Amino acid sequence: MNVVVRPMVSSDLDAVLDIQRACYGEGFLEGADVITRRIASPVGLSCVTERGGRVCAYLAAYASHPGKLTPLHGDFEAMPLPSILYLHDVAVHPQAAGLGLAQALVRHLWTQGVALGLAASALVSVQGSQDFWARLGYQVQTLGDPGQQQRLASYGAGACYMVRVPLA
Repeated sequence: MNVVVRPMVSSDLDAVLDIQRACYGEGFLEGADVITRRIASPVGLSCVTERGGRVCAYLAAYASHPGKLTPLHGDFEAMPLPSILYLHDVAVHPQAAGLGLAQALVRHLWTQGVALGLAASALVSVQGSQDFWARLGYQVQTLGDPGQQQRLASYGAGACYMVRVPLA
């Protein structure tokens, strides 16, 4: 069955919320209002995968600055002269697990990031996903700014900031 990667649009909201509920515990669920604002954000680079006409995975992302992250439940912030692709949230519905959809979404956005002139990618690893991201070339980095450390803390114990240089 063909898999299509495309930009996330407002009609994807229910599917994104369903995927979140299937993948995350209550503390990680980001509400419809937050997702709606991200979809409408001019800085958003979010995308979804469709398989058989059904959205089964998504990746919320935007262009940012190194060491700057969005807190859990936070809005994407426009950055002047962004240089890094920030991957905020990737999730694959359990029924579509093992099909390489997360990697397809990440690689799709790496390509977009390169086209935008971004030099690297960053994310917050949660729920024991550090090994997955390390296999894609991301390395743990320490955040020096106390404000950003607070944002990282919003993701709970075990969350870590990771960076991939170069982007692709």
